[in-house]
Amino acid sequence: MLLILAGLRPALLKHKLVNVLVEACLCSGAKDDDTTSDPGKPQKVSKKKWRKKFRNKPASNEHLPWEERLADSVTPLWRLSYYDQLQLKQKHQERILLQLSDQLLCGESTQHKSLTQYPSPPRSTKLSFPLLPILPSPVRDGYRNKSTFSVNRGVDGNPKTVGFYVGTGKAGNIVCVNGDHLLNMPERHKLVARCYQDFLRLSALEPCLLFHDGGHWREVTVRTNAAGNTMAIVYFHPQRLTPEEIEVHKSSLVEYFTQGPGVICQLDSLYFQESSMTRCSHEESPYQLLHGQPHIHEEVLGFKFRISADAFFQVNQGAADSLYRTVREMGLPNGAREGGGGGTLLDVCCGTGAIGITMSPRADRVIGIELIQQAVEDARHNAALNQIQNCEFLPGKAEVVLPGLMEVLGSTTDSGGPLTAVVNPARAGLHYRVIRALRNHSSIRRLLYISCKPEGEAMRNFRELCCSPDPHRKLTGEAFRPTVAVPVDMFPHTPHCELLLVFER
Repeated sequence: MLLILAGLRPALLKHKLVNVLVEACLCSGAKDDDTTSDPGKPQKVSKKKWRKKFRNKPASNEHLPWEERLADSVTPLWRLSYYDQLQLKQKHQERILLQLSDQLLCGESTQHKSLTQYPSPPRSTKLSFPLLPILPSPVRDGYRNKSTFSVNRGVDGNPKTVGFYVGTGKAGNIVCVNGDHLLNMPERHKLVARCYQDFLRLSALEPCLLFHDGGHWREVTVRTNAAGNTMAIVYFHPQRLTPEEIEVHKSSLVEYFTQGPGVICQLDSLYFQESSMTRCSHEESPYQLLHGQPHIHEEVLGFKFRISADAFFQVNQGAADSLYRTVREMGLPNGAREGGGGGTLLDVCCGTGAIGITMSPRADRVIGIELIQQAVEDARHNAALNQIQNCEFLPGKAEVVLPGLMEVLGSTTDSGGPLTAVVNPARAGLHYRVIRALRNHSSIRRLLYISCKPEGEAMRNFRELCCSPDPHRKLTGEAFRPTVAVPVDMFPHTPHCELLLVFER
């Protein structure tokens, strides 16, 4: 990294490039000094020009070395001090929430829009609820506990190169660049990637770059924990190989990482998944344990969690501590103390149960809902592992499970206490039926929404929670209102962070 930094041009070029990259990544508003050609006469920017300006704005870094171009793609803020990164993210979250205020005021005219579809300058200048200062990540470099490395042609044209993409498939200019210099990658991940590349180049099989072009070896995912354990998951396209032929190559993979040069990685778990699809679950194509232990474990807020090959877990363990501590403090009613008294907690999209389990000592009952069956099994195991007796986890789609569950819960919980909901969906946000079930259940007085992309589809959920009652859309319950927002920097050196938004009614 020092060699890369030493080759940078003067500070003027550096800051200019940073500004271009930040604008391209955030696409969230004009710079403070945006003016027309007449510097003495600023003009308003029309929405049409605004949208055009920030649609697919390129980052002009083609003149830079490949390593810097990759860093600009994966970690666009790496040139900024960490203080400047936090300031930028804080302002970005404020703009998003000001946009939310605008859309709530506009009502129905914006009900089908997300900010990524229609970026426009906010008209509101002050939030009606507090936005607290962003919580920094305790670890800023090498913080990721999960990384997926792709396989494709490298700078030298070798198709057996392991790293990350620069360029796009649409433009036909994809180059796979080694990620050893990336600030967010831990050394153990980089080591596994280097060894996997070495293994591929020793293998007689070709990599699978495009499914219809043949080839077999695909990407590798590396998972690690704070204790130093490492899990690797190798993805493989079987094409027309027989099971017996595949076994030969699985054996060579195990031999490389347990007896050959790859032993330096000290893998605790080595998994293998055969798949002819881009992504598939354990149920669709089982993860095959070739070597070592079936799981690794991680600790959050003093609780221990089992992590399977495909289980969701926050990629930054230290920042996850900060996030879940904040959720715990804000999620349960005032006066809830260890030993219960906080009523019932609904944990929607609960994953391996981290939020529900860390909040369980303050709740009377925790009910988690999760789509992935393996994650539900992990959540149940995690509750038993931590000797938690008041948690239950239900498998299935939240939009299918939740409406029926709300009917069973009735107007009051079994304990007679309050009903609180925490939702932590993927970027696609919550299904409309989930929002409707939460909105229409009068006992839910507080709802916490955790989003990694609040300007996207989550914005639609925010509006549906807060809009006026609408019988036509079956949103008949009392409207929620946002009361406080807390950004948490889960991803240093990138423009992204998690946003915790608390709604009450």
